[in-house]
Amino acid sequence: MRVYFLYLVLALIFISCSNKKINPEYLKEIEEYRARKDSSFRYDPNSPFNRDKSVKFTGLKYFEVNPDFVFKSKLYRYALPETVIVLGTKGEERTQIKYGYFQFQYKGKTHKINVYKYPESSIKEGKEYLKNYLAVWFRDLTTGEETYDVGRYLDVEEENPDPDYLYTLDFNKAYNPYCAYTPIYSCAIPREEDFIQIRIEAGEKKYHNK
Repeated sequence: MRVYFLYLVLALIFISCSNKKINPEYLKEIEEYRARKDSSFRYDPNSPFNRDKSVKFTGLKYFEVNPDFVFKSKLYRYALPETVIVLGTKGEERTQIKYGYFQFQYKGKTHKINVYKYPESSIKEGKEYLKNYLAVWFRDLTTGEETYDVGRYLDVEEENPDPDYLYTLDFNKAYNPYCAYTPIYSCAIPREEDFIQIRIEAGEKKYHNK
């Protein structure tokens, strides 16, 4: 609870110094989301910090909440989805299906972000939910500076059968994969074409400064 109020105070200070208008309900949603994640990372026995006791948890770091980085997009499926190799941070190869893309406009320019799916043959028993999971990861002009060197991930809803359904791309919820905190994990590395040519100053920042 103390963490939540600290986030709220900082966010309110930011608002008072900015001309941007942030919906109070949305601000509360993001701050509660961040507070829950901090609590989970601190106390959940399966969190990367509790699985690797050599790494101390001092709280996740974020950009200020920025409503300019919330977008809506249909899922544009590729006519012929391509099976591609995605490298992991430990050098292993992973097979993914380049399934489609989302697109959004920022400062008058249109950008796209690829969407990947797991091949059905790679989905193990008990993880059938991955069949409709849409994997989204990216790098941008903040990567290696304010944000994690490998890149960041973005959760969206499971695939909706309606081709005109609008998904929410909320970069204020962009997050680091577990390998950003400890090397005991390996994570998918965004491919060269997953680079977005803008500074996405939203979501999670680097955890380690070195």
